[in-house]
Parts: sequence; structure tokens; C-alpha cells
Amino acid sequence: METHIVIMAGGIGSRFWPMSTPEYPKQFIDVLGCGKSLIQLTVERFAPLCPITNFWVVTSAKYTNIVKEQLPELPEANILAEPMARNTAPCIAYACWKIKKQHRDANIIVTPSDALVIDTAEFRRVAGEALDFTAKKDSIVTIGIKPSRPETGYGYICASESIEDSTICKVEAFKEKPDLKTAEEYLAKGNYYWNSGIFIWNINTITEAIRRFTPALAETMDEMAEDFYTPQEQCTVERLFPMCEKVSIDYAVMEKAECIYTLPAEFGWSDLGSWGSLRSLLPQDKDGNACVGKGISLYNCRNCVVHTAEEKKVVVEGLEGYIIAEKNGALLICSLKEEQRIKEFAQ
Repeated sequence: METHIVIMAGGIGSRFWPMSTPEYPKQFIDVLGCGKSLIQLTVERFAPLCPITNFWVVTSAKYTNIVKEQLPELPEANILAEPMARNTAPCIAYACWKIKKQHRDANIIVTPSDALVIDTAEFRRVAGEALDFTAKKDSIVTIGIKPSRPETGYGYICASESIEDSTICKVEAFKEKPDLKTAEEYLAKGNYYWNSGIFIWNINTITEAIRRFTPALAETMDEMAEDFYTPQEQCTVERLFPMCEKVSIDYAVMEKAECIYTLPAEFGWSDLGSWGSLRSLLPQDKDGNACVGKGISLYNCRNCVVHTAEEKKVVVEGLEGYIIAEKNGALLICSLKEEQRIKEFAQ
């Protein structure tokens, strides 16, 4: 089965304001100061698995030009524009019905565009193991990340014993983001993993699962697919896609299907969902401060994260546990303890 990569890139990254804005969200930004955006790093990470012609990016219609600019090697026809955000189930269904129209034996990895992976070689080994499994079995695999701390910001996967001659485990249940006490219990039990949101399946498995568990979505996709790869495609998608129910793939399929497996892994993963998670991944000075930008000087500061885009000189004194972020004339100074309210503050 030939491998295809579907990258979901429609989010607005509201918790990373002002670096990330609805006009130019975090997946298109050099968050780490490494010279590449998160979506470019995602493509680079998967590049050894299949040719660029087998990559697909599903994004908002207003971001398609950014995708073309940042991924010039990606065929324009492989950029799928959502006229309206409808959560991950319609996003994934759109890509899978489109792929199936011309690639009836595709083996697919679906991934967010804005996660970070440190050990890319181990990541590709894990992805290859999952692809081998789904190529032979009518099953869905999700990558589970072995937790390093009692994290309350991630959903969890509860796994049973591994299947014979494999590290792949049957999924017992998906768990919502826990409180600290529950997260500590999960960590102690040893069979709970962070839900990475990375899924692997073959094209027939996922389309039949969607057809079984969300028949209305499948019906809309069938109608849309009649005009895929024709001049009418854009108009048809604009007319029908907004009719899809706004629902996540977890709720639509994962929590209902029987043949769901997880592959526990360790490759330095983070979903980069907050300033705090970014700080933990960046190099830190002796006082726990992490900085991205030029001309940043810190005095008597501890455990801060500073991210500047345009300022030539930034001086910060006397702060502990703060976010200092600047972009496009907007400045944020916020306690890391209150970072979940950034979306509220930015309105």
C-alpha cells in the first residue's frame, strides 16, 4: 500500500497570541527560532516516508496562499481548502475521500501541523511500524506518548496488553484531560499514554468507519467526491462542506470503533499548545528563562519565556514565571499561571 500523509493545518492557535493570530497562526510561524515554521518541520519529519506528491494539507481557505508560499514543492491540488472550520472529523473525511478517489489502496497517516518531535529518526521508525500494521489489518492505530509527568493539558489513552509479537496495544478507552490527582494516578498505573492526535489507517478502514458511525458525514462526502478533480470541485466543496456537523474524529469514530490500537512511543513529542510547553522545549539559561528573538537582555528574571519578532532591543527586569511576547505592534506580558486566559485577554 502506498503511504499518504494528511496534515491538518486549519487551527488559529489562539493561546499563542500575539505571536499567533487568526490571520497568521502558529503552524506557519518559526516558533522555535530555527528558521523553519512548524508546518515546514512537520513536512520535513515525514519526508522520508513518501514523495511530496503524497502529502495533503487541509487548511482554512484563508491560509491556502500561506501554505503555497511555505511549501512550494507541494502540488497545489493537494492543498484542500475548508470554506468553514468544522472540527477534525470533516477535515479528515475530506482528505480521505479525496485520496480514495485516485488512490484506492492508500495507507494514511493523519497528523497535526503544529506539534514538535525531537527524535525524528525514532518517530519515523514508530510510524513505519504502525503503517506495516494497518497495511495488513482492518484497524486504526493512534500514537500514544509515554508520559513523563502528570500532565493535565493532554487527553489520555488507556491501553490493555500488547498484541502478540508487537508493542502495539489494544485501546481500552480514551480519557479526557484529567485533573492533577487523576493524571498522577494515570502516571502511576503505567498503561496510560498521552493522545498525540496522530492516526494511522488504510483508506478503506477509515472511510467505512465514518460511513458506519457518522453516516450523514459520509453521505456529504460521497456527494462532494462526485466533483473531485473536476472544475466544479471548489464550488461543490464550498456548498456542501459547511453542512457537515462540527465534530471531532475522536467523538465521531475513535470512541465508537472496536479495532482501535495504540503504539506507545518516546520521541520527544509536544503539541506546543501553550507558552509554558514552548518554554519547556527551548534552551534555558541558568535561571530557567527561554528566549527567541534578537537583543533580549534579562536581569533578575526566573522561569520566563520571551518571544519577540521585530524588536531590536528588549530589556526585562525582575519578573518570575512570566510570558513576554511581541509581534506586529502587539505586546503580551502575562503570568504563566494565567496563560489559559490569553484567548480571553486577546479579544
